[in-house]
Amino acid sequence: MKKFLGILAFMKPYKKNAFLGVLFNILTALFGLFSFTMMIPFLNVLFGLADSVSTIEPSFAWNFKSIDTWSNWYIQDLMLSHSKVYGLFFISTLIVILSFFKNISRYMAVYTIAPLRMGIIRDIRNGLFKKILRLPISYYSGEKRGDIISKMTSDVTEIEISVMRSIDMLFKDPILLIVYVLFLIFMNWELTLFVFVLLPITGGIIGTIGKNLRKSGRLSQNLLGNLMTIVDETLSGFRVVKAFNAEDKMENRFLSENQKFTDIMIKMWRRRDLANPLSEFLGSLVMVSLMIYGGNIVLSKTQGLSPSAFLGYLALFSQVISPAKSISTAYYNIQKGLASIDRINEIMDAENPIKEKDNATQLSSFEQSIEFRNVSFKYDEAQVLNQINLKVNKGQTVALVGQSGSGKTTLVDLLPRFWDIQDGDILVDGHSIKDIKIKDLRGVMGNVNQEPILFNDTIYNNIAFGVESASEEEIEAAAKVANAHEFIIKTDEGYNTNIGDGGGKLSGGQRQRLSIARAVLSNPPILILDEATSALDTESERLVQDALLNLMKNRTSIVIAHRLSTIVSADLICVMDEGKIVEKGTHKELLKLNGYYSKLQQMQSF
Repeated sequence: MKKFLGILAFMKPYKKNAFLGVLFNILTALFGLFSFTMMIPFLNVLFGLADSVSTIEPSFAWNFKSIDTWSNWYIQDLMLSHSKVYGLFFISTLIVILSFFKNISRYMAVYTIAPLRMGIIRDIRNGLFKKILRLPISYYSGEKRGDIISKMTSDVTEIEISVMRSIDMLFKDPILLIVYVLFLIFMNWELTLFVFVLLPITGGIIGTIGKNLRKSGRLSQNLLGNLMTIVDETLSGFRVVKAFNAEDKMENRFLSENQKFTDIMIKMWRRRDLANPLSEFLGSLVMVSLMIYGGNIVLSKTQGLSPSAFLGYLALFSQVISPAKSISTAYYNIQKGLASIDRINEIMDAENPIKEKDNATQLSSFEQSIEFRNVSFKYDEAQVLNQINLKVNKGQTVALVGQSGSGKTTLVDLLPRFWDIQDGDILVDGHSIKDIKIKDLRGVMGNVNQEPILFNDTIYNNIAFGVESASEEEIEAAAKVANAHEFIIKTDEGYNTNIGDGGGKLSGGQRQRLSIARAVLSNPPILILDEATSALDTESERLVQDALLNLMKNRTSIVIAHRLSTIVSADLICVMDEGKIVEKGTHKELLKLNGYYSKLQQMQSF
């Protein structure tokens, strides 16, 4: 229940709606109460009991017997002045008016609560997406993408269905129960005390049956996350699935998980659907017990409870059963919804280890150098970098070469703080990157990755990504620098052409040139190139390499190179092996050493 209250903490911006919802629900309860209590004088007139009332106006007091006597006198006075039919008509009209105001209040309660319900869901979804954006890359390396998508979609929807729709219960049913029960005590406290003995017993039975719903709900959401993961992996690796004739394998994997999900959902729905008939049956038992006990009071005539008053009591008590039933159903729903809250909290409560200091230094430009000082780093227990020392002066092009797994990509990922180093320090213009504002630090860097990352949008928006208010002229100029303008204008709609999911409508070289154009437009003083040409054919590589040379002019560049021919003119080449820099120098200097670099050169030449 603590986590349920945590969700309700999102209610703070909607205090006005909450107040109006409570107010209108109180009015609904009061109008409903008065409309039902009007049945008592109606029955008195119908059964002729009002005729025996004294014609002298009785004194009024705030107790049920006095109110009952006074209302009977008033109705008798109306009948004496007019007729019995007039008395019935008067009571019936009053009941209709009260019912009208009751339903108006009921609608206004729902009307004012609706923005609260949907606003909370919107805020949860916004908060979840903001947290997803701000968590570090390290968090997602251990998570399934499909499961995260499931949490963002189906779990939030489950909270909307199971928890937020129970908000009506929170604002309506407890108020109805309190108002009705207080009046039942006012009518006859002994009879109401008897009811209070029975209701906790029935509530306990319902609570016992719903105890396992939360566990089942969490399991079902986990299985749904697995299904989303399989779908995501299948679509991402569709070419591989087709190429290796693995359709049956993926199908069987999906069918197996889907069957598990179906089985748990059947079990859970059967348990949840038991709430309604069970609460109705238990309510009937309570009602019959009340009729027996109350009927005995009326027949004994020891407590002054008239037959019409007892019938009015039963009618009012029947209205108590409905909100009590709603609360039991809401309990089942909330138990299932809490499982989704648990899963969402896994993301919301996840700690971001990459923290920015309160008094972090601003960095508006890059003027001097980047320096790696005794930098060491490991993923969990695996040591990836060991005592790296490297200085990159402004305007230099530094290349990192070495076998796969030697730590090249990890080294450049530490610079924009995608990961945080465990030992040593990295300095930009003499400032530790941990002392610089993260947004400023990343703002002076541009990235071109081995696998170009593009979005299902137009060419124009992909180039302008991350750059606010870029003009058409600036975007076209960036495309020309990246050797992309020529192929762009040949597409159906030019710069307004949609490139599909991940740029699937373009070739590898075209996608890479768009990512280069994006880097050109952002105009960063520091450029990080991670094997930007390794996956391209010869012609595409030449076009991309020309674009990269244009991009690197007058910039400080750190290049991860797979093909040594692309970094021959670099100012400094660092050869990495098993997390260490084993050789440094220019292309000619390293060849003369006849060491690691020379061997790599010979292997590629061969």
